[in-house]
Parts: sequence; C-alpha cells; structure tokens
Amino acid sequence: MPAPARSNASPDIGFAESTLGQSLLRMLAEGSASNRAIADHLLRNQVRVTALGIEELADACEVSTATISRFARDLGFKNYAAMRSAVAETLQSVLQPVEKLRSTIARRAASPALESLGYAEAGIIATSRALTKDELDRIGSVLMRARTVYVLGFGLSTFLAGALAMHLQPFCRHVVEVAAAGGTEVAASQLATVTDKDVLVVISLPRYTLAAVSLTRFARDSGATVVSITDSPASPLAELGHHVLYAHSAHPVLPSSSSAALAIIEALAVSLMTSNKANVAKAARHTEAIAAYLYGEHQIRTGSTQKKEGARKRQSVKKS
Repeated sequence: MPAPARSNASPDIGFAESTLGQSLLRMLAEGSASNRAIADHLLRNQVRVTALGIEELADACEVSTATISRFARDLGFKNYAAMRSAVAETLQSVLQPVEKLRSTIARRAASPALESLGYAEAGIIATSRALTKDELDRIGSVLMRARTVYVLGFGLSTFLAGALAMHLQPFCRHVVEVAAAGGTEVAASQLATVTDKDVLVVISLPRYTLAAVSLTRFARDSGATVVSITDSPASPLAELGHHVLYAHSAHPVLPSSSSAALAIIEALAVSLMTSNKANVAKAARHTEAIAAYLYGEHQIRTGSTQKKEGARKRQSVKKS
C-alpha cells in the first residue's frame, strides 16, 4: 500500500507528500513532455482520476493509451489499473479528515454562497494544520535580513501581494511591491537589480500566470532567496521556492479561493510583529505615524485638542 503523508495536511499537499506523490513530482520535474503532462494531471485531479478509464485519462492528457501504460510501468506498477488503485488507496487516508469537515459544512450550508464560506473555512483549517511556527519563524528571519523584499503577484494575487507589502513595511528595511505600478514590463524593471542580498515573495494560485513563473525564475537565477506562497507541490512556483507556504485553494465554483492565502499572510505578519521587542516598538511607531489619518484616532485627538484649548481660554479669562 502506498504510504500516506501527514494526516493534517490539505488533500493536495498530503497526496503530493505520499510515496506515490513524490514519484509523480519527480516525473513532473524530470520526465518527458508527455510524462510531465500525465504527472501534472494526476497531482491535480486525484479524485477524478480514480473514476477514469485509461482512454479517458489519455484524452485528458492528450497522449496515447500506450503512453499511459508506459507511464504506469515507469512508476513501478503492473498496468494502469494498478496505478489507479494506488491513487485511490492514497486518497482514502489523505481525504478522510478534510472530507469529514466538508460534509459537516455542506449539511449546514443553505445556499451556494454559504457553501463558499464553508469552503473558505475548510481551506483555512487545512492550511493551518499543515503550518508550523518554526516554518513561519524561519521565513520571518529571512525577510528581516534582506536588503530588499520584493513582493510579486498578478491577477487575483495582486491584492494579496499588496496586503503582504503593507504588513511587511514597518519591519523590513525596504519593501517593493513589484507589480503595483503596472504590468509585466514594470515588474521586470523592478526586479532588474535583484541580487543575492534580496528576497522575492511570490504569490500565485490557480490560474498561474506565465509572468509570475518567468520573473520568479529570473530572481532565483540572480541569487535572490525565493519564498513561494502557492496552493500545491504541483504548482510551478513550488519548485522555484527556497521556502514554500501552501495555501489550500480548492473551491467548487471559483478557479481558486484566496482565503487561506490571506490567512497565511496575516499569520506571517503576526509572526514578524511578535518576533522581538524591536519589532513591537516598530509597530507602535507605525501606528503613531498613521494615527492622524485614522477616523477614531482623529476624533480623539481633535476632541482632546479642543478641550485643552477651551481650558486655556478659561484660564486666560480668569487671569484677566
């Protein structure tokens, strides 16, 4: 029986960390073009594959049935049926805790909108269970040491990149939101001077953009440390990251859900903020600097100033 991975990991990550998943990841990295297509499909569609015949999988991967059979043998299975059974056995242990949670959510969800909220809840829980404090602390240390932290996200990940950049600014020496001022050309210009003293945090969920992959590869080739926030070990950003944080993004309607990725960003910000006394002081200074522009603080400060002015005038009247 294929060995399952951590039971607290999200399904995609748990499957990828199993013995079978690791074999598929190696095939994805080192195999022929046709084998990479099959491995990618298996890593992303494990549940669906368990119900597919060899002809249907061949059509989905745009290869021949003979190629599917060779692929199965290359992985050490007698035939396609044996490989499909191994996928099902691996999934049984990986999916059990998450499916239990999802079924509970589905029972109480009265509409697709509420079901969407339920998926967000399940994704955050699955992501949280797979993260460790040490992992977040290591990435926090990398960010603190960097000369410049570049943050990159395109499409729906743009707003996630902006949120992360704002959270990092009080604590890191210099933070650049790579794509904030424009598209790919501007982002490439921002990264033109990246070096081994810098860190690139790239955020990409399905659907992945070619620009995010190519710019991340450029930054890594230039010596920068890459932190990838993505959804699965099968993501093209996973293999490019020196450090990888996985955000569960499965959704029944949308191409992907950003809820867990945003939760990771907030967790990383809190980890940085509480990592040492100096950062606590930086957070306090940051709050003080922006207080005049916050509605509640503005009202309090204005009221306090008016009271002081009134007291000064009354004192002046008494003296006269």
